[in-house]
Amino acid sequence: MNFQKLYNIRFLLGIIASLFYSAQATADVHTVTPVKPGWSHQEVVQGKKWMVATAHSEASRAAAEILKAGGNAVDAAITAAIMLTLVEPQSSGIGGGAFLLHYDPRKRSLKAYDGRETAPGRANADRFLAENKSPLAFGDAVNHGLSVGVPGLLKVLELAHQKGGRLPWNKLLEPTIALAENGFVISPRLYYLLSTDSFLRQDEEARKYFYNLQGDPLPAGTLLKNPELATVLRQVANQGASFFYSGEIPDVIVKKVTGRSRAGDLSTGDFQRYQAYERTPVCGPYRIWRICGMPPPSSGGIAVLQILGLLERFPIKTLGVQSAEAIHLYSEASRLAFADRNRYIADPDFSPAPVEKLLSESYLGSRSHLIQPDQVMEIVKPGEFLGVRAGGIDSHPELSGTSHLSIVDSDGQAVSMTSTIESAFGSRIMVKGFLLNNQMTDFSFKPEDENGLIANRVEAGKRPRSSMSPTMVFGPDGRVEAVLGSPGGEKIISYVAKTLLGILDAGLDPLAAIRLPNISNRGKDTELEAERALDFTARALTKKGHTIQFLEMTSGVQAIMRSGDGWQGAADPRREGKVIGE
Repeated sequence: MNFQKLYNIRFLLGIIASLFYSAQATADVHTVTPVKPGWSHQEVVQGKKWMVATAHSEASRAAAEILKAGGNAVDAAITAAIMLTLVEPQSSGIGGGAFLLHYDPRKRSLKAYDGRETAPGRANADRFLAENKSPLAFGDAVNHGLSVGVPGLLKVLELAHQKGGRLPWNKLLEPTIALAENGFVISPRLYYLLSTDSFLRQDEEARKYFYNLQGDPLPAGTLLKNPELATVLRQVANQGASFFYSGEIPDVIVKKVTGRSRAGDLSTGDFQRYQAYERTPVCGPYRIWRICGMPPPSSGGIAVLQILGLLERFPIKTLGVQSAEAIHLYSEASRLAFADRNRYIADPDFSPAPVEKLLSESYLGSRSHLIQPDQVMEIVKPGEFLGVRAGGIDSHPELSGTSHLSIVDSDGQAVSMTSTIESAFGSRIMVKGFLLNNQMTDFSFKPEDENGLIANRVEAGKRPRSSMSPTMVFGPDGRVEAVLGSPGGEKIISYVAKTLLGILDAGLDPLAAIRLPNISNRGKDTELEAERALDFTARALTKKGHTIQFLEMTSGVQAIMRSGDGWQGAADPRREGKVIGE
């Protein structure tokens, strides 16, 4: 297969698209009012052999070509993740990190790979405190050098490739190198996000790349080339991830980060010390299925399993997953899960969580009986365990510059991978054609409260807690039944749990489950997805004591599930994902 020829064809198609959009656009970009893209048209895709579901059509096409060329699910995931650096820069990329689950049916092996960003070696607990020791506002913390952690994406992709890849590493980067040189078409979603971001123009490199001379974002349909990123990726293709962590790139990043008005403290030594890790997945039962996810430093796997475990005694199928009764139970279960999350989950190398206790049948059973069918719990506290020291409560929010991909290959290997640069456009610091993360703001801004030290406080070399929830479902026969995940900050946990209830309890196809209205409760108010005709539900919940907030809840679930002898997949219509199957 000739990737260069393939992307030359796309280059020509991109020029045609660019000319079309340009003909539609007003000459003076200042007069164009950005309109938030609506839901995209999505269908359930069927496939007998393999399936790819990612957040962008170019990433899905590139991953599909890798599978057709003899690559496996790991190879395809690597290709898609690198491509998303280029075409979905607001969400993920080589300047950020990722969590990856890989299942190999021939070995009956499920592996969890941790490529989370880490704090610099000079980081300290008062990093995000003002002079009066109060926490900084998020906007004051994100847009400068102190928000940037050591990126982990390339290291975790390389580790996964070494453990389970099939094609040569350099082949997996070729599609993105070719498209970066030839150009990709700016989507309406990217244009909208560029139009509404308040900080990205402040970085000179980002401004030159994404905006015109007047400071207006390049319109949707523009063919955008990224030769700097192509140069970096070509070096990574030839030399491996070591080029990124010990070559010239750390010097450039450190200089940029430490040169900000509020200087960061990254060093080249931080890059040289960075490691991706293989960790033990967390798994637990739900009815007849076995659900598996990421362990700490992600809170996602534990929280999703807790929500499901707390709900297992209730007849969700009989109630109906969209009923006010089921949503009440779901919201209460989520409150309990977030209470434990906010106390116990952090980097396990610094603050080990009592994972087995949190997921034990006896604990979840006793916690479940705190949930009353007719009224909300007045007070929700985290659980307490004999011999486990309780600490402070982290209530710091986590934002949603994140992406997810799900892949199953013709051998039945599966990958569920969630990657991030934290908030949209990360730290808004651009280097060599890619954006740097602001992952340090996923730590608690406060190091302690009246209950003691907070597990997720800033410490040197530590990984911040995450809500990313790459998930796999296994049937009674041990086969993979579903592969899914979502972007969305803390609400990732809710998006994944809701989709699982739709698939497992309601028996919905993946698209119908994804389309269910999003509901979340992160410990306080019950959050309902706005503009989804939930007014009646809200009134019923209010009678049970819920405080309701209607929010925009732009999930981005990518889900694949078994269907007979093949697969069916769907992308979240709230975003612009693409599913391809054969």
